[in-house]
Amino acid sequence: MTSRPTDIRRRLIEPIKPCLVWFRIDLRLQDNPAVHAALARGGAVVPVYVADDAAEGRWAPGGASRWWLHQSLRALDGSLRERGSRLIVARGDAGAVLAALLKQTGADAIYWNRRYEPALVTRDAGLERAWVAAGFDAKSFNGALLNEPDTIANKQGRPFQVFSPYWRHCLTLPVAEPVQIPAGKMPVPSAWPNSLALDALELLPRIPWDAEFFGAWTPGEAGAVERLRRFTGRAMAAYSDQRNIPGVHGTSMLSPHLHFGEVSPRQILAEVRAVSGDSRVVPPSTGAAVFLSEVGWREFAHHLLVHFNHTPEKPLRADFARFPWRSDPTGGLLGAWQQGRTGYPIVDAGMRQLWRTGWMHNRVRMVAASFLVKHLRLPWNAGAAWFWDTLVDADLASNTLGWQWTAGCGADAAPYFRVFAPVLQGQRFDPAGDYVRQWVPELARLPAAHLHAPWEAPPAVLEAAGVRLGETYPRPIVDHATARAEALAAFASIRGGGVSER
Repeated sequence: MTSRPTDIRRRLIEPIKPCLVWFRIDLRLQDNPAVHAALARGGAVVPVYVADDAAEGRWAPGGASRWWLHQSLRALDGSLRERGSRLIVARGDAGAVLAALLKQTGADAIYWNRRYEPALVTRDAGLERAWVAAGFDAKSFNGALLNEPDTIANKQGRPFQVFSPYWRHCLTLPVAEPVQIPAGKMPVPSAWPNSLALDALELLPRIPWDAEFFGAWTPGEAGAVERLRRFTGRAMAAYSDQRNIPGVHGTSMLSPHLHFGEVSPRQILAEVRAVSGDSRVVPPSTGAAVFLSEVGWREFAHHLLVHFNHTPEKPLRADFARFPWRSDPTGGLLGAWQQGRTGYPIVDAGMRQLWRTGWMHNRVRMVAASFLVKHLRLPWNAGAAWFWDTLVDADLASNTLGWQWTAGCGADAAPYFRVFAPVLQGQRFDPAGDYVRQWVPELARLPAAHLHAPWEAPPAVLEAAGVRLGETYPRPIVDHATARAEALAAFASIRGGGVSER
């Protein structure tokens, strides 16, 4: 049946209805597929953020993440206002809030970028089915990863569980160029729906433990782009040599920007290739290639989370469910670790950096995490929960992968019997003690030869440095050799094996 001319004319002159863009942790405008698709429709765009902690359950943003989220939402709203638009902020059940906004604005479309946390995958799928059934143009996009996790499989058609072959496979796949939205004003609705003030979400701390965050970070899309360009222009060439040295600025520190979607992995890939002088490949031995492999680890973490969605709560390797973790009834051991009072300077420096800036150098993260699960033999879940609350880059996929890797109970994991010796790690990666002196100032006057094992320093050296063990700085809460032997015995109780030291 053909349309009558009057029907065709009506469709041509009727305005295109608005489209809601549901922002989540994709807090940028450039290379944002949902924003790009909404603008391509030609109608008004209504940007929306809904705080729905209940849907995220236990994995609602922790304290440090909430601080970052507040700053990033404020930056996004500022970017939208520069284009004549604004961010609508709401709180409550996302499905109900968005249904009300669809009705209030007269929108007939809603676009968003996908998330991969198990609870949200289930929730979002249900919302999409309901919206489509109700006649809305409801579409989701990949705005967070180079490759969708469910499109990657090994030769047997199963998920990868080892990183190296996973990443080699990913490097053979095409990646689309970042999409750019044009400069100028964004089309806006004739009337804006009601919005909460950002402060109403109560994301900021009530006591000022975040004082040093402001000097360390610039959340938002502009801050992310600036940090990326600064890294690729200054530190990337030496990344493979300097990334393990916590006392220098040798890493990108892009992880929180990536988590909150202020920069996309496609933008990172394009920038790295442009700086490297080759738009298609990066030589495998360069700092650029090593850096891109870290982006690959983030991709791998999401691959694992999607295919093994029980891992935020339970070990991937089932035999570790029987592991004999130590009892810590008063929480004294865990508390000492959390506060950076273990008596091992490299561990304490990392934990204090974490508390004061919301971030910890990756090499030190491995050492500190290993100390919790190997030296103190406390459950990896306890460490994951603390990192979740204190890291500005707390990401469920990466946090789970990192802790299960350290504990030896995940995919491609470090063997449990491989123990990071904190003194050796400090001496190797912080030989002059620059990192420890910055974050553990009570040891700053110790000579480098004794800085990473102050309990071995002669009394005269300690006195000259103003260090009184057990008073100004704690003695080690566990003996390394004893803890190592106990870790070996615990591991042998479930699987058997030997122990090595790094």
